Amino acid sequence: MGVGRSYSVALLGLNGYIVEVEADIGQTLPNFVILGLPDASLNEAKERIRSAAQNSGIPLSRRKITANLIPASLPKRGSGFDLAIAMAVLRAAGDIRSTEGRVFISELGLDGRLRPVRGILPAVMAAVQAGHPEIVVAQANVAEAELVPGAVVRGYKTLARLAFDFGADPQDLVLDYDPADGDVVGGQNVGAAVVPDLCDVSGQGDARRALEVAAAGAHHVLLCGPPGAGKTMLAERLPGLLPDLGDREAMEVTAIHSLSAVHVDSVQLLRRPPFENPHHSATAAAIIGGGSGLPRPGAASRAHRGVLFLDEAPEYERRVLDALRQPLESGELVIHRSAGTAAYPARFQLVLAANPCPCGKATGKGVDCTCTPVMRRRYFGRMSGPLLDRVDIQLQVERVSLADFGQSGAEEDTATVAGRVHAARSRQRERLESFGMETNSQVPGRVLRGELRLPSATTKILDTSLERGILTARGYDRVLRLAWTLADLGHRDRPHSDDIGQALGLRQAVAAA
Repeated sequence: MGVGRSYSVALLGLNGYIVEVEADIGQTLPNFVILGLPDASLNEAKERIRSAAQNSGIPLSRRKITANLIPASLPKRGSGFDLAIAMAVLRAAGDIRSTEGRVFISELGLDGRLRPVRGILPAVMAAVQAGHPEIVVAQANVAEAELVPGAVVRGYKTLARLAFDFGADPQDLVLDYDPADGDVVGGQNVGAAVVPDLCDVSGQGDARRALEVAAAGAHHVLLCGPPGAGKTMLAERLPGLLPDLGDREAMEVTAIHSLSAVHVDSVQLLRRPPFENPHHSATAAAIIGGGSGLPRPGAASRAHRGVLFLDEAPEYERRVLDALRQPLESGELVIHRSAGTAAYPARFQLVLAANPCPCGKATGKGVDCTCTPVMRRRYFGRMSGPLLDRVDIQLQVERVSLADFGQSGAEEDTATVAGRVHAARSRQRERLESFGMETNSQVPGRVLRGELRLPSATTKILDTSLERGILTARGYDRVLRLAWTLADLGHRDRPHSDDIGQALGLRQAVAAA
């Protein structure tokens, strides 16, 4: 007997780190010790491993077992280390041949089954990047693990079958166990999501146009209007206008959802932009991310490369809304907790929906409103000025008229509008490629006022708004970005003064209403 070794992966956010697992069997009284900053769930691995090995026909030594997870200073959490520890211990006891170089990621059931775990995709990505392409996972995680280019993945259902392949004596192993039919490979139990079509929205020509502009340039949107005007229907149809995710973006999004998955055996490569719609009672941890121990991704990160929709936005806690200001600027969320710091990408399109007042009847259309002016200001004022200053399009959505209902079915469908969005995005990529950017919403002010500077005659109305204090400097840049998107949709090389005027109108529509 000697020291057994294997490898696993520790995740801090989306960043994975190779962990070397050492196991030693001493000559003292029976005990099982795990070293290297394990959390409570990892400490419980001792009993899971003992029972799994016993029920697989390869019981652990009755002497003192010490498992050391290196580097010791790196926090380790979760049940994904079970298999790596078990294999290192079995190697130390001489029950199996060498496991060095291979990465093991799986939870163990008491009956010896290998159970799927969260975060397989980012863990396998980290292992391959660290030069460890040979990965062993539970059978139910194989399809997800194989999404990583360069990974050599082997999936198993039981510890006994894995030990047999690593040289354990077949006379001792319990190899006749047939796992339950509930084990599935990859994401076979996930159906294709049905995308709502834009032609379902009756009327609302201005709002539909604003949605198209938002999709084309990846701009944030505020929709303000009475209940039943169609704000939620419009927001739900924005993801359908966005182009499919590229290979790199799809891996980023899938990695985040792998960490957040409720059903850990149902993760597929996500090619469509995600849509997150948290309830207004959601906490800051639910939207931004966090929790006890190492922070987990929230709705803002799960909406990465997609849409984060906050319906009834004034009903959210103000500190929750203001916490979105950082990712709206940087596209990333860095969450600090006592157990560690995690960074998650969060480059999403924010869509806010709000009633004009608590009763929702303050539309200026002659409908009686029971709210006082103070109540209206207080209600809408729950969304802070700095947050709204980061929202490019601010649109008043009116009630649908009877005439609009009569024309139901005459509106353009999602595919038609998405075609124009795709063409506009192509123009942006071609223009912004030299700057390392893809959409107009990413262009910083130094570029807008530098290489992409427009003539003063074109920006005259915008300059006047800035001088009069109607726009902030941030708002000035955001109107310019909108104008470039309008030009892209119109197949123009540069924005005209009309584009500037339309962009300014899209940003000030709520204030004007």
